[in-house]
Amino acid sequence: MSSRVVVITGGSRGLGAGIVQAFLDAGDVVATCSRSATPRTDAWAADPATAERFLFAPVDIVDVAAAQAFVAQVLERFGRIDVLVNNAGIARDGVIGLASDEDIDTVLDLNLKATFTMTRLVARRMLLAGSGRIVNISSIVGLSGYRGLSVYSATKAGLDGFSRSLARELGARGITVNSVAPGYLRTEMSHGLDESQLQQIARRTPAGRLGEPEDIAGVVLFLCSPAASFMTGQTLVVDGGLTA
Repeated sequence: MSSRVVVITGGSRGLGAGIVQAFLDAGDVVATCSRSATPRTDAWAADPATAERFLFAPVDIVDVAAAQAFVAQVLERFGRIDVLVNNAGIARDGVIGLASDEDIDTVLDLNLKATFTMTRLVARRMLLAGSGRIVNISSIVGLSGYRGLSVYSATKAGLDGFSRSLARELGARGITVNSVAPGYLRTEMSHGLDESQLQQIARRTPAGRLGEPEDIAGVVLFLCSPAASFMTGQTLVVDGGLTA
């Protein structure tokens, strides 16, 4: 099998679905998971052009046993994992003084702990192979902050730190680790914002618009390409110039 085998978490909708589509369009084998199927995942599984090189599993990767089973399923079907994109994440809006323990745990468990779990499971296989690409989807909110998203911001900043340290751990074994920090997209990144707020953000953005999943997916593909073989431990900001 000459195509890369790519694992993408949270690939059933929004940005994750855009990244899945980009890798499928590039001819790669893609396995993705989320808590439940969507019309997008059903369509990929049914399309003769992608069905043989696509796998979806309904998995809550916060559950370590479920994450282990998913990785085992990918390896059983496709034999290896060349690329891991840690995209799954969740936000809970609200100022920290009113945040519940449950909401804090929910964000930490998915955005950080589940990412650690998936990376640990997949990195073991990459170490045996002596090669691999890991891309963590963080956020400009982890760099600049945003009122009402302090816990989410902390997790995304944590992913950037995770990428830098892991790049040092794995670099000598042929594995690169990088983060991509999207700006505001017309997907889950715009959660909790009304149309007037989105328009205000677009006006403040030098590119004059919000981002689309394709804008981020192209950068992820680059990081997984031979052109980026000497790039590791970096956070690439893709925000239309908003944080410039």
